[in-house]
Amino acid sequence: MTNVFVIGLGLIGGSFALDIKSVYGEAKIYGIDTNEDHLNQAVKLGLIDSKAAMEDLSDAEVVIVAVPVNTSLKLLPEVLDLVGDDAVVFDAGSTKSLICEAVATHPKRRNFLAAHPIAGTEFSGPSAALEGLYRNKVNIICEVEKTAFKLQEKVLKLFTDIGMRIRYMDPGAHDRHIAYVSHLSHISSFMLGKTVIEKEKNERDIFDMAGSGFESTVRLAKSSPAMWAPIFEQNRANVTETLEEYIANLQQFLDLMKKGEFDAIYHEMENTNRIREILKGINVPAS
Repeated sequence: MTNVFVIGLGLIGGSFALDIKSVYGEAKIYGIDTNEDHLNQAVKLGLIDSKAAMEDLSDAEVVIVAVPVNTSLKLLPEVLDLVGDDAVVFDAGSTKSLICEAVATHPKRRNFLAAHPIAGTEFSGPSAALEGLYRNKVNIICEVEKTAFKLQEKVLKLFTDIGMRIRYMDPGAHDRHIAYVSHLSHISSFMLGKTVIEKEKNERDIFDMAGSGFESTVRLAKSSPAMWAPIFEQNRANVTETLEEYIANLQQFLDLMKKGEFDAIYHEMENTNRIREILKGINVPAS
């Protein structure tokens, strides 16, 4: 593998760059980003070997598009316009239906692979990039049959070489499932953070009492709104449905509290404890 272009040099793109450099010593990594500070940081941190521009994509062997999903809708067709016939382009977005629709009729659709690596942290920017971020993580691939076979082979080998496990899924099914296990958890974290911040205005000591339980639950509230607002917009129908179910469960819990039915609350929690077995050995999505 030689010329790899990473568009978007934050946590996701930067971590791909680090992992590719660690596995493919001969690879030359080029970076493209609208944020000049991010480009400079990426060079300084060793994420990329050189800055590049969109017109350089004709030299690409692999292009990684790691930008917010709303940007991807416009950018991916432009990238496909510029790459050569033997280049493979993949994205890393947390929604897949609209992304796949955006390139469905493109003449170079065969050069694109729709991917969602289930990995991440609450941090953003080039300094958040981590070598090994994708090791033992699941990568969901959608519409693999629409990618040219030799290009499938190339990029799937890249994924396995950096330690990822591959799953195949329909874009619609992906978006429904990810609304529950990723998008809803981010909303919960944002709203818990909002609730506590509003309370803290009147009770300055509240954070002195915050322990590890609060810290782990609210961790995702530190995630980038620039990335997550477009995700909620693109997956609006599925996120709305999951929120309605979640709110119904919260309302039920509130009703039990008001009625003093603590045996019922105990049984609700006991029944939910089985999630420990469900999650045993499973990587829980962070993005």
